[in-house]
Amino acid sequence: MNLEAFLLCDAATDSQGKLNILGAFDSFFVNEVPAAHPHCAVVVRLRVDRAEQGEHTITLHLIDEDGKHVIQPLEGRLRVQVTPNQTATSNLILNLQGLKLPRIGELAFHLQIDGKPAGSLPLYIRKLQAPGHG
Repeated sequence: MNLEAFLLCDAATDSQGKLNILGAFDSFFVNEVPAAHPHCAVVVRLRVDRAEQGEHTITLHLIDEDGKHVIQPLEGRLRVQVTPNQTATSNLILNLQGLKLPRIGELAFHLQIDGKPAGSLPLYIRKLQAPGHG
């Protein structure tokens, strides 16, 4: 499987296989911690060839700098069928509501496919600077 996109964004939709992404980012700016972000989405676009068709397990971990889970790992199953002599794509959109941001620093989303690392995506939690203090 080829990971074509792995993004954190404000919102995303899938319209008949067309992936629509709004506001990709890698940082949250907060006044204080702990904080919570009201809504964001993690987007994954995979390209699969014929030999890889069938069912696959997708797992997403959100880990802090100490290697601890910030949220419970999210796991799902993906069934892929590929037309002969072609590849197929699959768009996965995970909407996160009220994502808890425990402290200033770096978090990372880790994507696993069938238990094997497939990608990593940093998320920086930064202190919002008051105007004139930057």
